Amino acid sequence: MSAHHRFDVLVLGSGAAGLATALALPTHLTIALLSKGPLAAGATSWAQGGIAAVLDQEDSLEHHIQDTLKAGAGLCHPGVVRQVVEGGPSAIAWLAERGVAFDRETGPEGRGRYHLTQEGGHGHRRIVHAADATGRAVEDSLLAEAQRRPKLTVFEDHLAVDLIIREKLSLPGSGCVGAYVLNTRTEQVETFQAQHVVLATGGASKVYLYTSNPDGATGDGIAMGWRAGCRVANMEFNQFHPTCLYHPEAKSFLLTEALRGEGGLLRLPDGQRFMDQFHPQAELAPRDVVARAIDHEMKRLGADCLYLDVSHLPADRLTQHFPNIYARCQELGIDITKTPIPVVPAAHYTCGGLVTDSRGRTDVPQLYAVGECAFTGLHGANRMASNSLLECIVFAKAAAEDIARRLAKTPQTEEALPAWDESRVTDSDEDVVIAHNWDELRRFMWDYVGIVRTDKRLERAQHRIKLLRREIHEYYAKHRISGDLLELRNLALVAELIIEGALARKESRGLHYNKDYPERSAAPRDTVLSPSPLRLDALASHRWRA
Repeated sequence: MSAHHRFDVLVLGSGAAGLATALALPTHLTIALLSKGPLAAGATSWAQGGIAAVLDQEDSLEHHIQDTLKAGAGLCHPGVVRQVVEGGPSAIAWLAERGVAFDRETGPEGRGRYHLTQEGGHGHRRIVHAADATGRAVEDSLLAEAQRRPKLTVFEDHLAVDLIIREKLSLPGSGCVGAYVLNTRTEQVETFQAQHVVLATGGASKVYLYTSNPDGATGDGIAMGWRAGCRVANMEFNQFHPTCLYHPEAKSFLLTEALRGEGGLLRLPDGQRFMDQFHPQAELAPRDVVARAIDHEMKRLGADCLYLDVSHLPADRLTQHFPNIYARCQELGIDITKTPIPVVPAAHYTCGGLVTDSRGRTDVPQLYAVGECAFTGLHGANRMASNSLLECIVFAKAAAEDIARRLAKTPQTEEALPAWDESRVTDSDEDVVIAHNWDELRRFMWDYVGIVRTDKRLERAQHRIKLLRREIHEYYAKHRISGDLLELRNLALVAELIIEGALARKESRGLHYNKDYPERSAAPRDTVLSPSPLRLDALASHRWRA
């Protein structure tokens, strides 16, 4: 008999979005926080740059708002941008209260104030950071508090299979009442029942061959939400970070934009600068511009990589503010104080996701989405640097407040949910199929749906993804599940949503650049996709029957 758990709130994801949501909920509630792998294995710990917030007297909320709107290329939702930006100072204070040790000024005039850096798209220094490992500092502090909370239970190595939706189980009422979850240690599917469920599962950049993200960035929450009946929006906007370290031993090592904010220069293999030919802000142009420029120059020259040069900056400043980057490059034989760093663009952030309102609520009652898996309208066609962790905290608090208010009015239900049914599946002896499909998917997404697109490439990708998803669906329907199979299933669905969004957008805007439509259309619009009950995803629910 598989385990059955009951909680007030189920949070799927243990990064900044999930932890902040759990910690912002009232302490009397019972909360389950699930991590698909080890704690702190998600993208939050990899975030280097920092968190954008207006804390300098020379800066202003209006400047931050306008910078965000400009970077978003006409697609940001102004009300959401204002909500997030205005919540910045209190978000930083909330994190500091929980022990996040942000860097502070040491000089006689600024002693005690936060040390602020500047990144691409920002007109002022407003990036609060903890050296060059801000994400790790946030994750560690929030995890420490979570482990002290008596009614907050953390489950490691628990990967959600699908959300439990009343309508699909023919239960009275509507909405989400939990999730079926694979315990990857026992290989058993457990039932997690809750009155409210929060998806905080991160993005889907693992859909590309080259990415700055950890292996778990497989779009699980977006895929589960879609299968549950949620709309998605703007999935075609995938941010490629311009500067990922290019080295055979450096897996997905990101070189923070703050290096360019401090004066780092991008150079061709012969040492020439080139960014001033692409944008007036040169190295501090928005990420989409910088990534396309590097991609263009690499293809023009047939180069494997280009170079980020910080060797002209004071060595003590580099070692003080970027100790982890300095140490990692030293391990690989690169002294950043003396030689340029080889770099390539890599998939970095999913700007689209599950459509939510200003409180994180999705289309499905009792189901919320927070963080990278959500589409709030903040990022528009291009996420501005260091706005993502800020969004996590602001929306986590908004979602937690809404959940607490609703739980105060709704009594706990005790209805029984059916257990996961594996009576009609068998063990597989062909797991090589999963590895092959995984590799095929990521390669054609990189080749056909990457930084620069064409309709012909997108149509090729659409043809391949439909065949691949049918293979995966047939395999899923016949065999017992595994973590690799679940991630592949989710990633393939998200890939199809990205392709559909890209084909629907007949213009070039922000992160979506199509050579067949190089101009921006006069009327900005979001690409909103709605699930149909006839889609392949809706047919895979037979295991939900007891």
